[in-house]
Amino acid sequence: MRIVAALGGNALLRRGDPLDASVQIGRIRAAVRGLAAAASGNELVITHGNGPQVGLLAVESATDPALRAPYPLDVLSAQTQGMIGYWLARELRRALPGREIVAVLSETVVAPDDPAFANPTKFIGRTYPASEAHRLQAEHGWAVRRDGAAWRRVVPSPDPRDIVELPTIARLVDDGCLVIAAGGGGVPVDPEYRGVEAVVDKDLAAALLAEHLAADMLLLLTDVPAVMRGHGTADARPIGQITPRALRAMDLPDGSMGPKAEAACRFAEHRRGAVAVIGSLTDVSAHLSGTAGTRIESE
Repeated sequence: MRIVAALGGNALLRRGDPLDASVQIGRIRAAVRGLAAAASGNELVITHGNGPQVGLLAVESATDPALRAPYPLDVLSAQTQGMIGYWLARELRRALPGREIVAVLSETVVAPDDPAFANPTKFIGRTYPASEAHRLQAEHGWAVRRDGAAWRRVVPSPDPRDIVELPTIARLVDDGCLVIAAGGGGVPVDPEYRGVEAVVDKDLAAALLAEHLAADMLLLLTDVPAVMRGHGTADARPIGQITPRALRAMDLPDGSMGPKAEAACRFAEHRRGAVAVIGSLTDVSAHLSGTAGTRIESE
């Protein structure tokens, strides 16, 4: 079976975690224990988020007095792909001795006229009190938005149209390599391969990657066991199976479950007979057997 697994931000950092490398490496080691089940006897491609890491580098770049201008987001995305890809590859080699593993720096093509550029919604970086968030907004020209009780920076998140390195990724998978690709949604570029000031949603990029690789399963791994009906209420209950039409009809939050649901729907609609699963990173074996998570399949 060919599987594309997208690791949510909780694979590296949980809300309130310090941004230290040692914390992220520990989270990756825990994630790899779950991913080893998906790798056994299967073709596996892994993608990952990078919102906290891009946000950290953006703050450092914006406040470094040695720089005349901060590094753009496409460059920061490339930096985080290298860092996280290295950590994942290293831990996967330890967990899967003898398996060929490679991290591919990936670029994702977006349209310059995508409406997302006029409406930044993608959270990156740490949370701030309102006063500090608005100070940073004034100092650096950032867009900020409330995230729960705190505030965070938001940036444009245009739709992924193509992945530049897709033919190379496909050849590596066909040759039996475990591939880490499209990390953080991929480095955003325009059709002329010029960097773009944005962060692509990693779940939507994973769905595009899974579709074009003709994957049998898309795993969207997060810190909740399933999509919940009545989320946040006393009557909340997990959804075991649902169609794209029914999932899209649910009112899911844009900043968390919404993009995962949309990614799952796109994949299920474009890959008839394949399945997308949204669920916990700790339940990978159960996702493969169909006994955990929310399964999204076309009617």
